[in-house]
Amino acid sequence: MIKIHIKKGDMVKVIAGDAKGSQGKVLMVDRENYRAIVEGVNMVSKHSKANAKNPQGGIIKKEAPIHISNLMVVDGKGNATRIGRRLGDNGKLVRYSKKSGEEIK
Repeated sequence: MIKIHIKKGDMVKVIAGDAKGSQGKVLMVDRENYRAIVEGVNMVSKHSKANAKNPQGGIIKKEAPIHISNLMVVDGKGNATRIGRRLGDNGKLVRYSKKSGEEIK
């Protein structure tokens, strides 16, 4: 199993594929298939039947999963960076930006 460097709530930048260059917040991570859903990225049109939530039905735009190898975490300064882990002040492992050295919450 590959170590996953992305968590729910992280700001990420797409580094490959059709959505290359776009940024967004991670809404969900699928650890088994190495995919993540990023807010506003990789939008697809889904045909929907009428239901209680959407009485009209029709075509709905929604985010599709994107492979985590195509994503990089964005640090506080807005740079796409690799992630490292080190012991923090409280003795727990914290993630930090390899580019700027600052902690990533």
